[in-house]
Amino acid sequence: MAADSIQGKPPLTGYRVLDLCDERGLLCGQMMADLGADVVVVEPPGGSPVRRLAPFYDNRPDPNASLYWWAYNRNKRGVTLDLGAAEGRAILFQLLTSADFLVESAPAGLMESLGLGYAEAARRNPALIYVSITPFGQSGPKANWASSDLVAMAAGGPLALTGDDDRPPLRVSVPQAYLHAAADGAFGAMIALFDRVRTGHGQQVDVSAQESVTIATQAGALAAHFNATAFRRHRGGLRLGILENQIIWPAKDGHVTMAVAFGANAGPFMVSLQKFLHRQSQLPEASPELKALEPMLGQPEWPQQERERIIAAIRSFTANRTKAELMELGMRNGVLIGSLETLSDVAASPQLKERGYWRSLEHPELGRAVSYPGPFAAFSSTPIVYRRRPPLIGEHNREIYLDELGLSATRMRELQDLGII
Repeated sequence: MAADSIQGKPPLTGYRVLDLCDERGLLCGQMMADLGADVVVVEPPGGSPVRRLAPFYDNRPDPNASLYWWAYNRNKRGVTLDLGAAEGRAILFQLLTSADFLVESAPAGLMESLGLGYAEAARRNPALIYVSITPFGQSGPKANWASSDLVAMAAGGPLALTGDDDRPPLRVSVPQAYLHAAADGAFGAMIALFDRVRTGHGQQVDVSAQESVTIATQAGALAAHFNATAFRRHRGGLRLGILENQIIWPAKDGHVTMAVAFGANAGPFMVSLQKFLHRQSQLPEASPELKALEPMLGQPEWPQQERERIIAAIRSFTANRTKAELMELGMRNGVLIGSLETLSDVAASPQLKERGYWRSLEHPELGRAVSYPGPFAAFSSTPIVYRRRPPLIGEHNREIYLDELGLSATRMRELQDLGII
């Protein structure tokens, strides 16, 4: 077992994590690895199914080149082990004796059916912190339901906030529910560790993806619901609530966000926006739509019947300027305008470059270094260090089984022949 964090080192230096997750929980172990823990990701022989998820480096469908796998497994070591076999479970229990955390994302009840549930793990290692990440948690009428990311997002409520009224709700294109749940798992593990420092005992951290997305994405909407106030919904760049705000606008090279609110309580921002539009409407190059809007710009509130004309005029104004031009105009005139960045914009962001966000990791098997997204937080005294690229299939089998567990080379070969490792 690890002692308190070593002075000057990342906070989880000296702690060990067994990561038994599929794609639903791998981010949890990676966050703990970034914090300095020795995270050992345990895959079935032949590699985790996650390795078959696209996209792939250089478009090669190689299980060691899945960018999805790379995204959530840096700083980890990796072993292969068949937990469906008694010999595999016996080896896991050996690993468990020196572990501080176990993180798993199996369907509720599966680990218990294998004899690897929290009760049995805690019996063998009472100080173990056992993190379980599932769609609906370990209890309740939906605990054993199958679920995808889309199902978890639907069950948690975020989909109800998106889409147009005459069409079905819209989902976020990149899966989000289990990323929220995995991050909550890492946060919960830290709280359990704090308690273990006081008591000496571990506990189970039960994370529900439904609950994670509910609190993370729509706590405000729920607060409104329980207080019988206006329901807030986002649809097509329009936010409905106490105020009606048009928030997404076209630009010459993409889109910008700018909240144009209608209502007597729209606030100081709308005063700045009206003054700005007034100045723009007086310029020789102003569009006819914007010039026609000028008589209304001094009014404290824009009448309902004029709103479509106002929206069309502003849309014409933004659509004829680039995102950078609109951002510059906004900063000069005290108007809140933000650029909606593409992935290419993010990759070239001068802000991220200045902060040293992007990190480089050597991939010896490729003969080159690869750029990775930066850490989830910047620590002033114990910065996150990218120590190793994601493990190849079974890359650390010998290191862990032979050198650390003390298995013989003969026994290693037997386990390989049996398909246990």
